[in-house]
Amino acid sequence: MVYDESLADRIREHLAGEPVSEKKMFGGLGFMLGGHLAVSASGQGGLLVRCEPGATASLLAEPGAARMEMGGRGPMDGWLRVAADAVSDEDDLARWVERGVAYARSLPPK
Repeated sequence: MVYDESLADRIREHLAGEPVSEKKMFGGLGFMLGGHLAVSASGQGGLLVRCEPGATASLLAEPGAARMEMGGRGPMDGWLRVAADAVSDEDDLARWVERGVAYARSLPPK
């Protein structure tokens, strides 16, 4: 599956003014801050969000959120998939994008 170009455009709007770069990865389009993935328009649909690993369990209570599984390594804390319908509203998308940006900002630049 190819990532949703419309979702990528919406993410760009929410990231306007942020020093982000874009990188195709995981079959999607990742938005990088300081060399770290913040969010991605996922190639499997919806959004991929990088978050504070310790916040993973509480964020799973949000509608449409699930742990991301990387390859055969199983689900990993700090990486979430958010279903497309859970980010159809701009306020919901903004919250998820800000969570990813906040975590990426907390990391030392690569």
